[in-house]
Amino acid sequence: MTLRSNRAGLALAGAVAVLLVTMTGASGGRAYAQADAPQNSQPNPYRTIENWAKLPEGRTWGAAAGVDVDGHGNIWVAERCGVNTCEGSNLAPILELDPSGKLLKSFGAGMFLFPHGLTVDKDGNIWVTDGHGADGKGHQVFKFTPDGKVLMTLGKAGVAGDGPDTFNMPSAVAISPNGDIFIADGHGGNSNNRIVKFTKDGKFIKTWGKKGTGPGEFDTPHCLAFDSQGRLFVGDRNNNRIQIFDQEGNYIAEWKQFSRPSGIFIDKHEIIYVTDSESESVSKNHYGWKRGIRIGNVKDAVVTAFIPDPVEVATGTSAAEGIAVDSNGTIYGAEVGPKDLKKYVKK
Repeated sequence: MTLRSNRAGLALAGAVAVLLVTMTGASGGRAYAQADAPQNSQPNPYRTIENWAKLPEGRTWGAAAGVDVDGHGNIWVAERCGVNTCEGSNLAPILELDPSGKLLKSFGAGMFLFPHGLTVDKDGNIWVTDGHGADGKGHQVFKFTPDGKVLMTLGKAGVAGDGPDTFNMPSAVAISPNGDIFIADGHGGNSNNRIVKFTKDGKFIKTWGKKGTGPGEFDTPHCLAFDSQGRLFVGDRNNNRIQIFDQEGNYIAEWKQFSRPSGIFIDKHEIIYVTDSESESVSKNHYGWKRGIRIGNVKDAVVTAFIPDPVEVATGTSAAEGIAVDSNGTIYGAEVGPKDLKKYVKK
């Protein structure tokens, strides 16, 4: 082989390698190939259980956006006081249910306008965002004990802003393994489009993001989740993608194969569950993708299962927004449009 041909071969091999890296990213070629076409045909290995959660007589489900499971296997839900707002209501919107659906506890009456994101930290504390603001209430994030005692409040009541101590329609909260607090700040419209990071004591550290479509830019950062490596997954909903960052806000990757993310949950086995409640309904930029829950693994980012929304044609949000999974693999989907909390178990 001549020197020239050897160099040509090395150049070709290098070009192929660059092309493969560009196509596959960190998670494999199949995952990135999936992003090119709607992922609607994966098998559904779950059956749906409805009407399992028992609310007090006379109380009906409101829009439910936030859900999580605590260390005892109990389910915590943020629901909007029987309708789609808690404004003027004396109902308690934060509910604790056991796996059979029995209501164990409720609190938060009079505190919220629009309870949205909910997460349970490793110590069992309950974090809830209030995504609206008016009349001296809202635009805040609360940390509660399991008994409903307020331990921390972030943001200024009723004040919309983009400073280190104000939010504008915060939609989600996630707690890192070391206790740092991450807020997805911005639920659309003229709200913010950023991630805000605080210490575990509530001291501002940094913020990143602005409205846009590029890496590290957002259009409605709607949900947050950490994987076992401590990477932060952000559901960048109106950009129809998940963006992945390290905890300093450095961009790592984007995934589009899980559709338009309203909710993200990553379990201890690195299985990722992503809800889409808006494609082909509220969304005007994601036709061909069906609403429902897509399931895969963060190691290869391949969608392997799909629980479709049973409503074929919708004009508003439909199927689950919030999502949580217990240690047995049972899925809980919090629904805003249908005003419900569904349970999904393996067939």
